[in-house]
Amino acid sequence: MMAIVVTGTDTGIGKTVFAAGLTRLLEGMYWKPVQAGLDTETDTAAVRRLAELTPDRTLPELWRLRLPASPHLAAEREGITIDAAALCLPSEGRPLVVEGAGGLMVPLTRKTLYIDVFARWKAPVVLCARTGLGTLNHTLLSLEALGRRGIPIIGVALIGEDHSDNERTLRDLGGVPILGRLPHLDPLTPDTLASAFAKAFPRSLFGAAARVRVS
Repeated sequence: MMAIVVTGTDTGIGKTVFAAGLTRLLEGMYWKPVQAGLDTETDTAAVRRLAELTPDRTLPELWRLRLPASPHLAAEREGITIDAAALCLPSEGRPLVVEGAGGLMVPLTRKTLYIDVFARWKAPVVLCARTGLGTLNHTLLSLEALGRRGIPIIGVALIGEDHSDNERTLRDLGGVPILGRLPHLDPLTPDTLASAFAKAFPRSLFGAAARVRVS
């Protein structure tokens, strides 16, 4: 079964919402290996709500950290050691959507970045990027970092209001497909997300995972 990693160019750009839409589209499962910040709704809980998943369709986090900060710092504050080598892709009976934390270079420990784990997994990545100001630099840098490590890239998923020149520039300079654009949704509900996601991102975009059918 195929795993797809959902990562972003930064924190707070909407990759959890994208991950929920993708999990539902692929009739898959969702996993957030490290959750930093427990005072509000966790990413797993948000995906379960937005994708209308039964509890067995989300995998438990390996580390749940109270402080909403970089995982390495949040773990240190609690006297916890994150074992990056223990982060291995589970084998499930459905397509697996795995969400990272923040951007690619977020430290899991003082020695290991999230991108180091992605490089070891060799699973294909969807890079979520905002559409507005700053996206060109952040997105192109992220694509360069992925390419240098030989990480397969499905493409870039844009999130936000339409900005045709940014999309064109990323398409011309990024060297990877622009998969589509998910607008900000108000209200954001399971129904509005499912409808907007299906229009923006045909299931066929996601390769082998799109061909998996689970009875």
